[in-house]
Amino acid sequence: MRILLIASAFNSLTQRVHTELRERGHTVGVELALGDGPVRAGVARFRPDLILAPMLTKAIPGDIWSRHTVLIVHPGPKGDRGPSSLDWAIHEGAAEWGVTVLQAVAEMDAGPIWASVPYPVPPCGKSELYRNEVADAALEAVLLAVERFESGWFTPEPLDYGRWDVRGRLRPYHAQEFRRIDWAADDTATVLRKLRSADSQPGVLDELYGREYFLHGGHAEDELRGAPGAVIATRDGAICRATVDGAVWIPQLRPRRTPGGPAAYKLPAAQVLGELLAGVPQSPISPVAAAWRNRTWSEIRYREEGRVGYLEFAFPGGAMSTGQCRRLLAAYREAVNRPTSVLVLGPARDFFSNGIHLNVIESAADPAEESWQNINAMDDLVEAVLTTGDKVTVAALPGNAAAGGLMLAIAADEVWCRESAVLNPHYRLMGLHGSEYWTYTLPRRVGAEWAARLTTQALPVGARQARLLGLVDRTKPGSAAEFRAWTVRRAEALAAAPELEQRLLEKKRRRADDEAVKPLAAYRAEELAEMRRNFWDPQEPYHALRRAFVHKACPVATPEHLLG
Repeated sequence: MRILLIASAFNSLTQRVHTELRERGHTVGVELALGDGPVRAGVARFRPDLILAPMLTKAIPGDIWSRHTVLIVHPGPKGDRGPSSLDWAIHEGAAEWGVTVLQAVAEMDAGPIWASVPYPVPPCGKSELYRNEVADAALEAVLLAVERFESGWFTPEPLDYGRWDVRGRLRPYHAQEFRRIDWAADDTATVLRKLRSADSQPGVLDELYGREYFLHGGHAEDELRGAPGAVIATRDGAICRATVDGAVWIPQLRPRRTPGGPAAYKLPAAQVLGELLAGVPQSPISPVAAAWRNRTWSEIRYREEGRVGYLEFAFPGGAMSTGQCRRLLAAYREAVNRPTSVLVLGPARDFFSNGIHLNVIESAADPAEESWQNINAMDDLVEAVLTTGDKVTVAALPGNAAAGGLMLAIAADEVWCRESAVLNPHYRLMGLHGSEYWTYTLPRRVGAEWAARLTTQALPVGARQARLLGLVDRTKPGSAAEFRAWTVRRAEALAAAPELEQRLLEKKRRRADDEAVKPLAAYRAEELAEMRRNFWDPQEPYHALRRAFVHKACPVATPEHLLG
């Protein structure tokens, strides 16, 4: 079928639906919801058999849904209505929620139901929930709805609040009045629910040192204590605030924009507060210690099980600043020196990495120089992985990866990927040539022709397609927890394999042969020469594209590569 996706943004869920439908043989186009006129033109141009809206913040024009079947993906159970479904689910501590695919009608979220899939709600932030449990359920519901539509026999179920399985209700917008934290009264669990229900957007509006900020992200702390509401510690850019019965870590802040003032965006909390934190102690923690303390915050954790080391990292939004790259490199070097045979890299769930930290770069006094420092820090990290000779390295991707973050993954000897992950092996949309030794590693995996195609088409790649191309080595369906358990079993088997020693010898030989043909330093120098031009040539589009990304500027038209 010809299926048109209408979405407010080409976000992670829209990308996943896009890749899954294409893999199933459908012709898929995307039209960004940039106004009724452009949407009407996009529908007329594409001539769809079916319209899907995986992520939509505005209504579809009536003349479209009256002539075409338009299916809306709503992140709530049957009967749930309103723009803040996930916010309410987390805020109220729901143990289970759902995704419903319903047909567009005049009344928002009230159309006939084509599919509905439940999912558990683990204790995590809204964005992490959205990219994992919500996305898994949404895809299952979308594929079921598409199958039912294609069959021609299915009759969607009218919304009926009298039915036993219709548990949702119309809810208001989750405004700041519902999110406000009372530091003198709210316990840690309550504070965490409020923070997590707003972690990506819009954040929780609060006051610190006499100024207003939006708080983004929330993680429990099991040891530090202080006066409720006080900032009692910092760690790797995050701040720790005391509650009435404990404390929470807040990784990012966004200053509240004042009328006529500059645009504000999320940054590491300690960077935003700066000198206001004078006198607040640092509370460092090693990756090993962090792995033993579940109820504290750390971007990097390291643990060992037998002959396998696990270097886990989880950076907000998947972006890695210069400092984060350097801290991860230091942890990697320590892990390499441990007496293990296999080293597994990657988070327990969610993003693997999306490459350099555009927000931190945007905030720098000299963005070009900070871009340069950041890309070199990424290169140092990738080089360390590429030159590790006495261990088998495995990149385990439970979630999405893009640009330099994906190139970090493919520097490992093996790449294992959860089937729900979406990969974006390109830099083009940010106007960058890219580095991280991709000109060596990507052709080595997929061949020169596919390397050129992937980096120029700028389209997402599903995990199964990535496996067929050779971009990843193994894929596994199921939840993030199931993927993690599978990864542990496979890593243990790899470490115990009798051919491991021979494999390491072959790895060293191949690296030596490749180095003799063309040194890694030559790849890096060639890539960085292009990146230097991207960063400092005033005619290059990088800085304008970065600013548009950071400040969430709305595009004027749907990019041509998405039109299908």
